[in-house]
Amino acid sequence: MTFRATVLTLFPEMFPGPLGVSLAGKALAAGTWALETHDIRAHGIGAHRAVDDTPAGGGAGMVMRADVLAASIDATLAPNDDRPRLLMSPRGVPLTQARVRSLAQGPGALIVCGRFEGVDQRVIEARGLEEVSLGDYVLSGGEIAAMALIDACVRLLPGVMGAADSATDESFERGLLEYPHYTRPQDWEGRAIPDILTSGHHGKIAAWRRAEAERLTKERRPDLWAKRPKRAPQG
Repeated sequence: MTFRATVLTLFPEMFPGPLGVSLAGKALAAGTWALETHDIRAHGIGAHRAVDDTPAGGGAGMVMRADVLAASIDATLAPNDDRPRLLMSPRGVPLTQARVRSLAQGPGALIVCGRFEGVDQRVIEARGLEEVSLGDYVLSGGEIAAMALIDACVRLLPGVMGAADSATDESFERGLLEYPHYTRPQDWEGRAIPDILTSGHHGKIAAWRRAEAERLTKERRPDLWAKRPKRAPQG
């Protein structure tokens, strides 16, 4: 099964962009995953292919029309296409590594890139769009967010990353941030690699990395730390 990302956007020329280079680009060229882009404006209204209109009830900005976006979705998806339908949106459910891994294990996703002030709520409900957010900030559109989501999924596909252990040791995979990394030279600007990492004692190295991951998570992401199950008392 090939992971297939289908992107609906007003700017298809933005793709593949960063997805065409490095690990994702090599995997795309090798056929490990597939990328399709569809121009929402192809289903726009009138001679100017309008895709937006003023918000009902007044207010600033414009809103993407339900009829235009629905036509784009309907023309893109086959009747039996059961891939998740995602809408990149700052009000969506925050994207997590667990959700990324779930997506990567499936057939792919349809990803809608919003623009303007937002998307008509009716098409979100009628076409079963799942709103997904990268974080508590606002971008000009959903394209960059879609690229980030796709890249996060593609790198987990079998054979994309070189080392099998790379993904399982990363931040968020075990509810912890990743431990610090070091490499040669041994001493750099008066800073040495921690002795434990050059000791050759794999058990102690693993314990040090675990302790450092826990320390960093407590300091930088107390929200993640608070969600971790409590260890049973020793003794």
